[in-house]
Amino acid sequence: MVAGCVITEQCALAVSTERLWKVVYSGEDTAALPKACAGFIDTVDVEGDGGPGSVFTMTLSPAAAELSGSGVMKSRVVARDNAARVFKTEVLEGDKVSGQLKSQAVEMKLEAAGDGACVAKLRVEYERLDGGGALSVEDQAALAAGYLDLLKMVEAYLVAHPAEYV
Repeated sequence: MVAGCVITEQCALAVSTERLWKVVYSGEDTAALPKACAGFIDTVDVEGDGGPGSVFTMTLSPAAAELSGSGVMKSRVVARDNAARVFKTEVLEGDKVSGQLKSQAVEMKLEAAGDGACVAKLRVEYERLDGGGALSVEDQAALAAGYLDLLKMVEAYLVAHPAEYV
């Protein structure tokens, strides 16, 4: 599907894989992500059962939409491994950087890193619309930050609300 260009990033988070997974990737509660990212994400809608083939549509708040250049982020689930904590999607509609791309496949893996902590490992494979090579360093950083900053918002919420999503 995607040819050539890859971005890999990771970040340490001060919450367990289980709690982060429940809010962001489990598909069990579509209200969890808007709750944890209040003021950034308004709604999450799912077409399908949440498994492979399902389409997730995330509607951003007006302020977030202005920052990202898009009010809607839409992706299709390629794979969800609840045991290994790996979530793979293909982006169908995204922000201004994604608008430069013909295709974008995303893999997020959460790995335990001690008691109550984890490391998020991001891999984005993409192909540009113009057939060119890699995105600029700035655009690559913005693309990775979009995924990791979302996790950091959820982390902040979970740290502030230790009794939720346990």
